Amino acid sequence: MMEEDWTFIGEFTRDFTHIYHDYPARMVPQIPRKLFEILNVRKGVLFDPYCGSGTTLVESLLNGMDAVGTDINPLARLISKAKTDYSISPASLSNEIHKFQEFSLFPNAPPKIPDINNIDFWFKPNVKKALGIILHYLDSIENEKVKIFFQVAFSETVRDSSNTRKGEFKLYRYEKSKLSKHNPDPFSIMKEKLQRNLRGYEAFYKEMKKFNNIPKVEVFGYNSVSEIPNANIPENSADIIITSPPYGDSHTTVAYGQYSRLSLEWLGLKENDVDRDSMGGRVHKGRETFNCEELDYSIGVIKERNEKRAREVISFYDDLEKSIDNVSKVVKDGGYSCYVIANRKVSNVELPSHLAIKCFFENNGFEHVYTFTRNIPNKRMPRMNSPSNIAGERSETMTKEYIVVMRKT
Repeated sequence: MMEEDWTFIGEFTRDFTHIYHDYPARMVPQIPRKLFEILNVRKGVLFDPYCGSGTTLVESLLNGMDAVGTDINPLARLISKAKTDYSISPASLSNEIHKFQEFSLFPNAPPKIPDINNIDFWFKPNVKKALGIILHYLDSIENEKVKIFFQVAFSETVRDSSNTRKGEFKLYRYEKSKLSKHNPDPFSIMKEKLQRNLRGYEAFYKEMKKFNNIPKVEVFGYNSVSEIPNANIPENSADIIITSPPYGDSHTTVAYGQYSRLSLEWLGLKENDVDRDSMGGRVHKGRETFNCEELDYSIGVIKERNEKRAREVISFYDDLEKSIDNVSKVVKDGGYSCYVIANRKVSNVELPSHLAIKCFFENNGFEHVYTFTRNIPNKRMPRMNSPSNIAGERSETMTKEYIVVMRKT
């Protein structure tokens, strides 16, 4: 299999419902599109065990395939459900948006303010009131799928109108000088998000109506580290997996829980500690090696420099291996598993995650097909981190992604 260009520089990555809602470390849709083409997969079922905001699920539908996704983050599941639904007529959805626009001219409903810790730290009084009125309106929407469409726009409105610094995924409040100039209008933001999302929905709806056999999607909240219930996701049912697992524990890489917290609390969807429940969120004891030479060597070097960080790294890979053990059972014989991963640095040591994934799948009866290397042009991820946890010491990290393609024998 020849090397391919995977940068997709200059290509539009926010078409169809991909325009909905920002999300950390979002996969560009061109990756699954190209994998479908290269591997000649045009029918069957796609499974994404860490589906995030649903990029591969949408692309599976556009490819005419059924899809199943899981994610432990309730916000990710909400976005994925909204992005993959095409059951509402665009005219009906446009009418619902028009109703909201009329309501926004004279928003006299009582605000519904949830009980959020430090809510006045994160939202100015007028913003808090406006969001509460919008939330009151959302509760009046009877059609559940229309409500989900509005909730996704509201989630972005919450984040954009909060006192949170933009361009970051962790929760950091604006400094005082900038906060004094920060005067967002939640109603204007909400209306802009709804109109933008409607345009994406119309394009997606039109494309999906071309299919005679309508593909479908299901989204679950299972944690693949512990189990993938066969009642909903049977063994030997998936023709292909295209996914991007976490690149490290949430505390030191991408804090999905922090990013989602305010939205989940406003929507009443917070049900777990996402970062704590993510891979490596809890430190394990006892294990030392993984029968993967390159990974074991790197962990050994980290252990010599920082015992605590080594234990955190071991915990992450222990969870990743358990997840892959469970995921492997879902793939059909002859089916593919494609993992998009970047190699992070800890204590200034690069961890060969792409080789670890190859090892873990080989232990489950898969053969290695190819690993593509992709330069990351502008993916919103930390480009610099503190590999030694020493204040002021910085190192470049994760400038490349690896697309590891495995086949079940």
